[in-house]
Amino acid sequence: MTARAAGVLPPLHVVTDDRILAADDWVTRARAVLDAGADGLMLHVRGPGTSGRRLFDLARMLAPGAAASGAVLTVNDRADVALAAGLRAVHLGARSLTPSDARGLLGAEARIGLSCHAPADLAGARTGRVDYAFAGNVFRTSSHPELEAKGTAWLGRMVAEAGKIPVFAIGGVTPDAVAPLISAGAAGVAVMGGVWGSPDPAAAAAHYIATITRAFEEAHGGD
Repeated sequence: MTARAAGVLPPLHVVTDDRILAADDWVTRARAVLDAGADGLMLHVRGPGTSGRRLFDLARMLAPGAAASGAVLTVNDRADVALAAGLRAVHLGARSLTPSDARGLLGAEARIGLSCHAPADLAGARTGRVDYAFAGNVFRTSSHPELEAKGTAWLGRMVAEAGKIPVFAIGGVTPDAVAPLISAGAAGVAVMGGVWGSPDPAAAAAHYIATITRAFEEAHGGD
């Protein structure tokens, strides 16, 4: 992909969990994903049960590769780790700092995302100077089998509620599901198993980005 304009968010967000981060070869695979995704990808170092020291070490190991490829590297939940690692990006959830506090810590130019599960969450995003939101879970997902799918119509309502905040669909998003989500107004998608569960995560990430690009061209005529 060609270099994106400053401030434009990548359309593919690739998320991790504790099990994924614990794999012996994860850093090697993550570097390949960063190379393949380039400026079309944001990699989320997310590990709710992983120590802050380990998250910091992983972020520092991956930061040079992200910078070289043009990808965005972010840390989930831990604005302190992002700051210590020299990142100006953090993705927040219910247990994290508020968006306003994270903005105060990381600065005006930081990219701050927020996980949203209801329209009320988006109201908080608007007042907290959030750059983008995750909305989900849109489909059933093995990472949260206890949650029911909310569907593409719900996603469309979340997009409308978000106003100018870009919304990324998360939860059970396969490549085949991308086009309906883009048609519903999503700015892109966030995935976990669809990339890390693949025998070739880098190829899977590249396939998602190509699928998203094609979906935008079909939905918006290439605009």
